[in-house]
Amino acid sequence: MKDFHLYLVSDSTGETLNAVAKAVLVQFEELRPQEHLYALVRTKRQLDEVLNDIIERPGVVMFTLVHDELRDRLMETCRHLDVPCLPVLDPLIAALSSYFGAKSSGRPGRQHMMDAHYFSRIDAMSFTMAHDDGQLTEDLPHADIILLGVSRTSKTPTCIYLANRGLKTANIPLVPQCPLPAVLEGLKKPLIIGLTTSAERLVHIRLNRLRSLNQSPTTDYVDIESVRGEIVNARRLFARHEWPVIDVTRRSIEETAAAVLNYYERRKKNLPQRKVSRPVK
Repeated sequence: MKDFHLYLVSDSTGETLNAVAKAVLVQFEELRPQEHLYALVRTKRQLDEVLNDIIERPGVVMFTLVHDELRDRLMETCRHLDVPCLPVLDPLIAALSSYFGAKSSGRPGRQHMMDAHYFSRIDAMSFTMAHDDGQLTEDLPHADIILLGVSRTSKTPTCIYLANRGLKTANIPLVPQCPLPAVLEGLKKPLIIGLTTSAERLVHIRLNRLRSLNQSPTTDYVDIESVRGEIVNARRLFARHEWPVIDVTRRSIEETAAAVLNYYERRKKNLPQRKVSRPVK
C-alpha cells in the first residue's frame, strides 16, 4: 500500500470534491490516502492555513475554487512544491462555456443556495421520515415513489437518499400474514417499486441485526426456508401488480437509488418500464 496526503480544498461544502475523489481512488486499490478536507475557503487567511499544511506535508491537491486570486496562489504554491494540483470542475466549466458561448458566474456554493429546489428537498425529507416503515399510509397518494420489500432490503436508507434528491419517498414492509394498505390499490401518481434480494444474503443481514439487539437468532425471521418463502411471495406480489423489481443483493444504497431514479425518469417520459429480471417461481 502506498500512503499519501490528499488535500481537498473547496470554497463550498466540499461534497463535490469528496465524491469525485472517492470515485477516482476506488480504481487504485494500492493507494491509501490520508484525506484533509478544507471547506468554505474564501479568504486569503483561510487559504494560508491550507498552504501551510500542504508545505509541511506535501501531497496531491484537488480543489474547487472560483476566486482567481485564491486559485492562482494555490496552484503557484503547488508548482513550487512539485505536487499535482487539480481543478476538478474546470474541464466541465470550460466545455459548457465553449459549447454555449456562456460565462460561468464565478460564485462559490451556488448549488447550495436556499432556493425553491432546496426547500423542495427539505419538504421531501420531512415527508420521507414521516412515512417510513409503513407509517401514515393515508398520505401515500401524495408520494412520488413508494418502495416495498421484506424486512432488511435497504428500504429506509434508499428512501432517504431519494428524498435528498427532492423526491417524496415512502416505504412499506412486507410482513408475513399482514395485508398491504388498501390505499395501494389503484394508486396512479406514485411509482411503486419492489425491492428483493437473495435469501442467503438476507439471513446474514438479519442475523447481524438480531445479534446487535442481543435477541435470539432462533426464529422464522432468520430461518432460511421461511426467508425464501417471504421472498417468493414478495416477487409474486410484485409480478401480480406489474410493479418494477430491483434486486439489491449486490447493490450499494447509491446503486439501488440510481436504479429507482432510472425507472422514475422513464415513467416521466412515458417510456415502457423494463420487466422483472428474474422469473417468479
